[in-house]
Amino acid sequence: MNIVGSRIDGRLVHGQVANLWTPKLQVDRIIVLDEEIVNDDIQKSGLRMATPMTSRLSVLGYKTAANHLLNNRYGNQRLLLVAKKPQEFLNLINEGVKLDSINVGTMSQTNTTQMITKQINVEKEDIDVFHQLKDKGVYLFAQVNPSVEAHDFMKLLDEKTK
Repeated sequence: MNIVGSRIDGRLVHGQVANLWTPKLQVDRIIVLDEEIVNDDIQKSGLRMATPMTSRLSVLGYKTAANHLLNNRYGNQRLLLVAKKPQEFLNLINEGVKLDSINVGTMSQTNTTQMITKQINVEKEDIDVFHQLKDKGVYLFAQVNPSVEAHDFMKLLDEKTK
């Protein structure tokens, strides 16, 4: 597996992922992990339009993604994994995929979320999942784009939720 980045971002493929992270990480393929979008041709079409011409796009459920990753389907391609929620990454890890770190990007605010930073708002169940990811040895960091400093996300989360 040649995973060069993993990012939680409610917008999935958009300006920051397409125009900043993809070139910075020299990504050959963006893999969107989303159980619902897999079966939604309209949303997949929108994601394809947002994907840079220098990269390919796969939209997969976590079981299919794990199978492809564990069986080296993508060869030497540099992969960026993107999901809306941390649960998708926990599911992937529980299927046997090793992730060293996850960039916690934009998670939108709703009337049921708690603000951690201006860009990161979490649901109660997300907090539990983040702790499970940490317990599995995953380093979680918050970095909006490559030009700003990264911060230890769990430290930010613990400061805001305790």
